[in-house]
Amino acid sequence: MDATEKLAAFLAEVERRAFKQAQYAVQDEDTALDIVQDAMMRLADRYNARPPEEWPMLFQRILQNAIRDHFRRQKVRGFWVTLFSAFESKDDDGDAGDPMEWLGADMQAPSPEEEHDQARTMALIEEGVAQLPARQREAFMLRYWEELDVAETAAAMGCSQGSVKTHCSRATHALAIWLQRRGIDWYGTRGGT
Repeated sequence: MDATEKLAAFLAEVERRAFKQAQYAVQDEDTALDIVQDAMMRLADRYNARPPEEWPMLFQRILQNAIRDHFRRQKVRGFWVTLFSAFESKDDDGDAGDPMEWLGADMQAPSPEEEHDQARTMALIEEGVAQLPARQREAFMLRYWEELDVAETAAAMGCSQGSVKTHCSRATHALAIWLQRRGIDWYGTRGGT
């Protein structure tokens, strides 16, 4: 496989997650699509000669910068979003799988009622994540959704590793409280209130 095919395969692999990430950040599908396409073009134009193992980190940095650029142009601060990744579990083959597996990993197939509850829980999680301060959402998303390590997250955010740890800790704590107040405990079971 030549470099162009490898780059195309890489971009195909990350496009859906990047779109989701951008969509939650800017709260608009069309703008998110534009941001992701712009980030992909920047990677292809400027970094296609780099080794493929550098592409994930480069792309994440480019995507984050593209989202920041959008907000700068709009003179708006905020709206960085992290998804459900703190709740994700790995399949045996290493895939993240359904982010709602933490609700019932031992169950074979959810019933319609369980699917409804899962959809409601996901809506609550999205709402809770949207309430996090911008830097907490960004750190949380990069660490847990994109599964970057602390050093990679710090590089992508342009801050220290200590700041990443602080932002992630505060984000997970705030999200846990958000969910508990709405009857969902950290492990995804319904609470009493």
